[in-house]
Amino acid sequence: MTEPTVAEVMAELAGLEDPKARAVNEKHGDDHGVNLGKLRAIAQRLRTQHELAQQLWATDDTAARLLALLVCRPKAFTRDELDVMIRETRAPKVHDWLVNYVVKKNRHTEELRLAWLADPDPVVAGAGWALTTDRVAKKPEGLDLPGLLDTIEAEMKDAPDRLQWAMNHCLAQIGIEHAEYRARALAIGERLGVLKDYPTPPNCTSPYAPAWITELVRRREG
Repeated sequence: MTEPTVAEVMAELAGLEDPKARAVNEKHGDDHGVNLGKLRAIAQRLRTQHELAQQLWATDDTAARLLALLVCRPKAFTRDELDVMIRETRAPKVHDWLVNYVVKKNRHTEELRLAWLADPDPVVAGAGWALTTDRVAKKPEGLDLPGLLDTIEAEMKDAPDRLQWAMNHCLAQIGIEHAEYRARALAIGERLGVLKDYPTPPNCTSPYAPAWITELVRRREG
């Protein structure tokens, strides 16, 4: 069986375009109209095809890039390739999948985390904070948690939306995972009030850090 060409895959994605899905996605900044369940089904059929993934990424099409992130080989990317990719990424879903499905599985994760944290581009810095949040939860040894809280306290209130969201997640994760810093994390969240009025559906946890921390700790200790 011959492997599909980029043109064939793009045609298949175009055939799945749903105007209603696009309208919903565009509210979140994602310019595509492909149902993610159907996208994942294509990825499952294609399996790992790193060269195809690189070609799909190069199209600059959001649905194609999401598919590329599902069929690529995360460990095959160089540090520089991932650095370029994060800077090319503006759709939130592509940014999220790139960080979670690819960068976290690459051997350059820590090097990129440190470089991105200090980057002046808020979207790139947001990726650095997302990787830091992952370390707070899974491998906190060596992290300067008080220093992270200092930075969050000083910068989160006025940070651009995507960076603010990533810093807020890190704040909540520190409060949830590290009891010795919980009171300070709660106090920072309460004083800054970031996402306090964020519309949250019933039975969902608010992203407002004090509410998020309190609820997750209650579930764990309950």
